[in-house]
Amino acid sequence: MTDTATMAGLDPATLADVLRVAGSPGFDRIQDQIRRTGGCSDPIHLQGATVTRDKTTGRILHAYSTDTEPGGRLRIACGNRRASRCPACAWTYAGDTYHLIRAGLVGDPDKGTPHTIREHPRVFATLTAPSFGPVHNRPGTRPCCCGTHHPDDAPELGTPLDPENYDYAGAVLWNNHASDLWRYFTIYLRREIAARAGRTQKEAREQSRLSFGKVAEYQKRGAIHFHAVIRFDGPEGPDTPPPHWATVALLTDAIHAAAARVRVDLPASGDHPARALGWGDRIDVQPIKAFGDGSEITEQAVASYVAKYATKAAETTGTVDRRVGNKEALVLLGVADHPRRLIEACMDLDDAYPDRKLRDWAHMLGFRGHFSTKSRRYSTTLGALRQVRADYRAAQQRASLGLPDPDDHPETTTLTLAHWTYAGHGHTPGESWLAANIHRDITQNRETAREEIADATSLEGEW
Repeated sequence: MTDTATMAGLDPATLADVLRVAGSPGFDRIQDQIRRTGGCSDPIHLQGATVTRDKTTGRILHAYSTDTEPGGRLRIACGNRRASRCPACAWTYAGDTYHLIRAGLVGDPDKGTPHTIREHPRVFATLTAPSFGPVHNRPGTRPCCCGTHHPDDAPELGTPLDPENYDYAGAVLWNNHASDLWRYFTIYLRREIAARAGRTQKEAREQSRLSFGKVAEYQKRGAIHFHAVIRFDGPEGPDTPPPHWATVALLTDAIHAAAARVRVDLPASGDHPARALGWGDRIDVQPIKAFGDGSEITEQAVASYVAKYATKAAETTGTVDRRVGNKEALVLLGVADHPRRLIEACMDLDDAYPDRKLRDWAHMLGFRGHFSTKSRRYSTTLGALRQVRADYRAAQQRASLGLPDPDDHPETTTLTLAHWTYAGHGHTPGESWLAANIHRDITQNRETAREEIADATSLEGEW
């Protein structure tokens, strides 16, 4: 707790609150609560009680009330997926996404996929937006159109060469319809697969299934693009092998053809012209290697990449991670010129396309879809992974309290009565400092454990 090096840089108000929290009678319990949330930045506060009774005898087996907690409150993790809001909960969300995507690549019977899934054809596809005007970029070894070799961290990357002629309206309308483009893409993809296999669409569906897991990512220019694992399965899903004609080459060809066919027609509205929205011409499709084979597109790399971007949103482009009420707020928030113009375009277009709710999604540069989605049979679900974690924690609590496990003692029936109410959220400045340090320590311990496992695996390989 008393990290003198980090405390030295605190402002007087935060330092005073740190000392107040450290000297409070319930400090140990406050610290324990924060540690149980993983160092959550914005925990939910609950008030209430729970009682577990033996249903047959009525005997109280366990009772808990927040009356005994510091401040009469219990803190639980907020569960926010955004790393900009809560790094601790975002880490958990990224871990769940990693296991979900990985289970659909290497197989995990506990997560709904057999290990034979590695033999199924699968690719890693990237679908991008079209151009809305030239922007500063790093085209390989060549200089940018402006004649400069930009470094990786150059602030001008992704910004227009000519902001006055950049199609800001087209950019945000495209983002706003990106989910529709993906939906049409999956429809056309199945049609293109059937055509290339020489089957009717009904025959193709009866002989194979298509599964995917995808994540949305913002390019530096503020346009959404999708990364997707797309996999061929047999007629009953991942438990059955795909037909002989379902190959990586066929899937790759079908993806390019389907992406080229997708169009969403947007009618004219007021002073805004009609538009035909479609994917850009930079469609990348790479086979996923089961055992590396010298390729960077490995199962591990793909799962890690998807998980990384599942916790990021438009704030990576320089915008904000919450709704903006008006244009004046953008100046007060110090939003950079390019994302500011994109947000303003959303606000200007809101009256022309009222059903698209562009003002509500202006902080997302128009995008209103889910960042991480999957088809039903790809693998397990995030809800199932969270339930496993909740069941594990409940089992730990029962063991610590000496309560019977329902699975081990089916003859014992218990009844739990609980009442909880919302009592606020967040931390005081001192508690925020404590939570940040706890999260840092947990992260360091995880990294150390990961390195030790990697070293042990390396030694096993040598022997």
